[in-house]
Amino acid sequence: MLSLLARPAQAQTRISGNITEASSRLPIPGATVQVQRTKRGVVSGPTGEFLIEAERTDTLLFRALGYKTLQMPLRGTALSQLVVQIKLQRDSVQLGEVQVTADRPDRAVINRALRNIKRPKPPVVSGVKRPPKPKPLFAVDSAAPKKPVPTIASPVSLLYDQFSREGKQRRKMEEIEAAERAEKARQARAKYNKAFKDNRGYDR
Repeated sequence: MLSLLARPAQAQTRISGNITEASSRLPIPGATVQVQRTKRGVVSGPTGEFLIEAERTDTLLFRALGYKTLQMPLRGTALSQLVVQIKLQRDSVQLGEVQVTADRPDRAVINRALRNIKRPKPPVVSGVKRPPKPKPLFAVDSAAPKKPVPTIASPVSLLYDQFSREGKQRRKMEEIEAAERAEKARQARAKYNKAFKDNRGYDR
């Protein structure tokens, strides 16, 4: 029973070391060291140092942004502690060919592209009613509300015309219109009287 308990402990290997760049030998902080089988891993420190435990048949994966992934199989090593120096190669990314020209596109091409832009439609919300449009204060075909015709049989219309808001507005409009007509008549008389030396009789 004691031999069975000790067997898993003997199968573990402690791997430590540093991760550096292959060309400049500078440390790579923040690189990941992961056991491929269990996906368990650690991150290298500021000087590229790391420490991880794995079984002797596992494979370690070393990754860093901008570098190629490096695999290191332990291959059933009998060592309980292993110190390694990991050197990662730069990963070059080949970009596509880019042509830079000084010619501007034709204005017709730009306008056609702007017209072809699809504008998103507003979302349709079901069950929501739009508020009614506001009604104008006065009717469209007149400057003031229509005057109710007061009759003996309907004295309410006379009271409505005297004290209602619409009646007051209508009377105000009638006063403004009367003042405008009087001003137009005065200007017409003044224009006509310019042709006469003594126009006092006409003014009266």
